[in-house]
Amino acid sequence: MNGLQAYQRVNTQTSITDADPHRLIQLLYNGAIERINMAKSRIQAKDYGGKAQLINKAIEIIGGLRSFLDFAQGGDLAARLEALYDYMERSLLEASAKNDLAKLDEVLTLLRSVKEGWDGIREEAIGQQAAG
Repeated sequence: MNGLQAYQRVNTQTSITDADPHRLIQLLYNGAIERINMAKSRIQAKDYGGKAQLINKAIEIIGGLRSFLDFAQGGDLAARLEALYDYMERSLLEASAKNDLAKLDEVLTLLRSVKEGWDGIREEAIGQQAAG
């Protein structure tokens, strides 16, 4: 492991350790987006083993996002997000099997859209955590 990788690993671990619950979800979205972008590069480089590992990691991250859904408080929104996460996971599996860059781009668009919404409620979420 080179120095940059070591720094990034420590930096990521520190970010996660210091993260509030809202920030943790942001880090998960960022991680999934990053892995999918890296998988696209691996497909273009014909490194299909590397692509598979990155897509599997993105699927795991989306599964992690799904595990944070609160159906008691989230109601219909949580159910819709669960269906969207399920669609993303299935789309990633299909993209991996077919080396389909367009399918990866579709999932990236969906992830970025949900992440934008999540980023937009940061102040409200921090206020609720402080009050709670």
